[in-house]
Amino acid sequence: MRVRRVLAALSTLAVGAVLTACSASGTADVRLAADTPSSTPSATQAPAAAPATTPTSAPAKAKPVMAAGVPCTITAKACVSLSGKQAWLLDEGKIVYGPVKMLPGKQDGPTPVGKWQVEYKEKLHRSNEFNGAPMPNSVFFAPGGIAFHEGSLSRYSAGCVHLSSAASLKFFNTLEKGDEVQVVR
Repeated sequence: MRVRRVLAALSTLAVGAVLTACSASGTADVRLAADTPSSTPSATQAPAAAPATTPTSAPAKAKPVMAAGVPCTITAKACVSLSGKQAWLLDEGKIVYGPVKMLPGKQDGPTPVGKWQVEYKEKLHRSNEFNGAPMPNSVFFAPGGIAFHEGSLSRYSAGCVHLSSAASLKFFNTLEKGDEVQVVR
């Protein structure tokens, strides 16, 4: 019942606006008529026809906003391109460091693609998997102990992202727990 009253009031407003515009000298401001409060429809007025309805579709999913100059979105704090063998540090979608050369995991131990968060950091980590091998400036971000760390830029890793000594230190000092890391092909 309430919907009918609202529709009737809107119909009255629209009719009033059209009549006011048509009866004036051609220079009438239709907005004035539309802004005039409407009265309750009388019993002599014909009921307003219901407006035609159009099917509504789900709102379109917004496209992610890409950061300029990198293959990652503006939400990333670190971006890794596996195919380009490059990495960057970002702040609010702007490059603050990089690109720097990096070497990812080999075929049988690839660096996982996806969006991750920094889990923890360890300045002088030693590998549990590889006989205590040093992993300086480790920034862990993916399951299985995947991290940015200082490592060989001529030998593929077992899934981690190898960086130079200087780059690994910059990543270690910049990234914080919870920061988003994006790894793309």
